[in-house]
Amino acid sequence: MAKFKVFITRRIPQEGIDLLETVADVEINPEDAPLPRPLLLEKAAECDAMIGVLTDRINGEFFDAAKNLKGYANYAVGYDNIDVNEATRRQIPVSNTPGVLTTATAECAWALLFSVARRVVETDHIMRSDKWTGWGPLQFIGGDIKGKTLGIVGAGRIGTEMALMSRGFDMPVLYTSSSGRTNGALEAELNAELVSFEELLKRSDFISLHAPLTPTTKHMFDESAFSLMKKTAYLINTARGPVINEADLVQALQSGEIAGAGLDVYENEPAMAPGLAELDNVVILPHIGSATKSSRTNMATMAARNIIAMLKGETPETCLNPEIFT
Repeated sequence: MAKFKVFITRRIPQEGIDLLETVADVEINPEDAPLPRPLLLEKAAECDAMIGVLTDRINGEFFDAAKNLKGYANYAVGYDNIDVNEATRRQIPVSNTPGVLTTATAECAWALLFSVARRVVETDHIMRSDKWTGWGPLQFIGGDIKGKTLGIVGAGRIGTEMALMSRGFDMPVLYTSSSGRTNGALEAELNAELVSFEELLKRSDFISLHAPLTPTTKHMFDESAFSLMKKTAYLINTARGPVINEADLVQALQSGEIAGAGLDVYENEPAMAPGLAELDNVVILPHIGSATKSSRTNMATMAARNIIAMLKGETPETCLNPEIFT
């Protein structure tokens, strides 16, 4: 009997590929680059299931091409690239990879926080360029961290983990909730306080973004939001780039309206807003939040398990539209 055909739009860790090959013939995009749209649609027409990444737009056009598709697995926890409603309408299961990258992404947020507050990247460049002339009492003064107020925008898995990691720094924690529900773990462990978005902006010394990208959260950090923040505050983003109006952020950083920012994601990846790369008070990373060996491997095997379940007609473990199986 012929095996199923599975296409992977960007090479993933081998452990996931090995798992898929127990039930399917697997084809992988040979280029280490986003798959061009025409080729994505061509491969969708040929395969029974697909694993894709955030740059792949999975919408009505995609599903029109994917006549035999039995399932799609996103190699990411976020899924703003997928039209889940359209998939559900067509009875096609789709999945993501939550949980397995929580700690890695929270750690990345802390790496950004420390780097921008203590001017780590800026001063590393000075040392490498042989421009340091010796210690001075007014050189490279950054921001304090211990005892400062941490604001969490989006207290889901990653936001909660990032906040819990603050325990060693005695930081008062504020958080927002789009649903209005309290976060029991944060309130029990940290005595965290649920506040409005505006209050969080005004009171926080560090603001870490962990909200999903939705029409409501797009550009929630814009000129008006920056005007409410402390001039000594820092903004950290490991969520989705378009949550921030990047042009407004550049202006806020240039003018000193906020002290600094640490970014792992961008509004128009891989491009950055003009002027951002020239600023010393921003640390910029190339979307590495989940980039640890264990996280990326676990993402691969989770996506593979989801695909195998879909091919069998079973509900995948992290299904985004499980209602189609009822």
